[in-house]
Amino acid sequence: MRSLMAIDVLLFPLKGRGKLTRRQFFRQALGVSFASLTVGGIPSAAQDGSSSRNLKPLSKGKPSGVPFEARFTDVALQAGLTQPVIYGETDKKSVIVETVGCGAAFLDYDNDGWLDIFVLSGTRLEGPVSGATNRLYKNNRDGTFKDVTVEAGLVRTGWASSVTVGDYNNDGFEDIFVTYFGQNVLYRNNGDGTFTDATMGAGLMHQGKPRWGAGCTFLDYDRDGHLDLFITNYVDLDLEDHPKAGQESTCSFKGVPVHCGPRGLRPTTNLLYRNQGNGIFRDVSQESGISSATATYGMTAVAADFDGDGWTDIYVASDSTPSLLFINQHNGTFKEQGIERGVALSDDGVEQAGMGVGVGDSNLRGTLDIFKTNFSDDTDALYRNDGMGNFTDATIGAGFGVETRYVSWGTGFADFDNDGWPDLFVAAGAVYPEVERKFPQYPMKCPRLIFHNLQNGKFEELIDEAGPGIAATHCSRGCAFGDFDNDGDVDILVINLNEPPSLLRNDLKGQRNWIKVFLVGTKSNRSAIGSRVIAHYGGKSQAQAVMAQSSFYSVNDRRLHFGIGENASADVEIHWASGLKEKIPGVAGGHLTVIKEGQGILKSEPMGATRKRTP
Repeated sequence: MRSLMAIDVLLFPLKGRGKLTRRQFFRQALGVSFASLTVGGIPSAAQDGSSSRNLKPLSKGKPSGVPFEARFTDVALQAGLTQPVIYGETDKKSVIVETVGCGAAFLDYDNDGWLDIFVLSGTRLEGPVSGATNRLYKNNRDGTFKDVTVEAGLVRTGWASSVTVGDYNNDGFEDIFVTYFGQNVLYRNNGDGTFTDATMGAGLMHQGKPRWGAGCTFLDYDRDGHLDLFITNYVDLDLEDHPKAGQESTCSFKGVPVHCGPRGLRPTTNLLYRNQGNGIFRDVSQESGISSATATYGMTAVAADFDGDGWTDIYVASDSTPSLLFINQHNGTFKEQGIERGVALSDDGVEQAGMGVGVGDSNLRGTLDIFKTNFSDDTDALYRNDGMGNFTDATIGAGFGVETRYVSWGTGFADFDNDGWPDLFVAAGAVYPEVERKFPQYPMKCPRLIFHNLQNGKFEELIDEAGPGIAATHCSRGCAFGDFDNDGDVDILVINLNEPPSLLRNDLKGQRNWIKVFLVGTKSNRSAIGSRVIAHYGGKSQAQAVMAQSSFYSVNDRRLHFGIGENASADVEIHWASGLKEKIPGVAGGHLTVIKEGQGILKSEPMGATRKRTP
């Protein structure tokens, strides 16, 4: 971590260019000279392998007294999610690939209107482990799931990282793409409950030295109606030629020898593949400007229209290096502007260990804000959007400075109590089992966190108050958000390393209202990925985006859920990925409303519940 003093000395000549705000200074200075913060393409090493600002938490103050009516219970066992997610050893981690973990997806692969679950898995360094495979669970529509991995053709062992879901061939069925340390895989949905490995035929086989595929997302960057594919790569890792624990300065944490990285390992650039509309993808990383951005340790990727111009942009959370924001130039190219637009660094100009990303409208301004999770001894970061893709760090003012204890991973905005204001969830878990034995304040297993939106620009951290599923400790990574039991509230799926996943059922009290909006593209890609919806209710406006990856390496329910409080309906404004804009008035509360591009409401139906709502 380069100190502020070091940056001041390095970039002192810039300070004489008139009066600048602190924020403007760092944008200009670091925009000019980030190359000088690296040596030989490798970010300058700090004492530890992961970036941290060594921050202490701020005081939480007195409880607000604002009731939170949602309560989460882990029902994974009774739901049939019983198989552990194998990922490295449990009591030691020799190589960084054992620690990062993986994501999961809520998806409706068989189009029956009920969310199914896709869980990724890793393996162990000594070789294949029995049961170490990705798993597809079919929703039985009664609160339980059936493991259909074998019959679906999805058995695969390896170091899976992330998943993205979308209908890349516009045939009406959701396809799956998975990144790996090694060869990434594209699974084409055959529409009959099975999948075919289409990687080779789609032009996605990697030649040469294996890469560590990390984040990935489908998107339609050129608005031609076909889903393209963006992939981040984490580090250039050679398992045969890798520093040992404690061997270098970047192979320790708090003086304890640990696995090496990411600092000290070589960062890499990202990839963009254009869908040519015939089932084949073409690598356009260079011509699009994606590969010309400074190499970073790229992790979660999200694609959405952040500047409101109707074209999909890309944000990448980068570990221990500046995060990236690729702004779409409308001509097949992107410009990386993370520093200029305020989402690359902390508010004091320091790189952070970015891992997960939540995208949502934190203060109901009708814009897409960004929440990024970071390493322990640092705050997670909230960046508020001015509507034109320029962001302000609102972390401290919003109340997130109260938490610095945990390594944070999966995250997301969701209105868990249906009061019309999106709350925020964070999954946590450490990476160094060796450190816990010496420093118990860095436990591998951590509680989850809920930040309740207090409707005044601030959030309040809740743990025990949000139910046993939140307070329970696990070493968690990815998480996904969706209404798996179709009862009108948002549930949470969480990956736990070397344990079964958690399925956190939301047992919501009261009768606050909600709408669900499901978009079907025509000129846009059929999955409507990249579209933005603004719901208007009770004088409020909330923006959400249809995305194919967020949280940490994961995929949420593609049905957008808006809590609308006491309102009976909401007016919906749709900014389709194609550029078309539509307004749909009076979308009924308590209903799933399916809207087809250019044709309005296709159907609107009340959603049935598999259980009674808590009175």
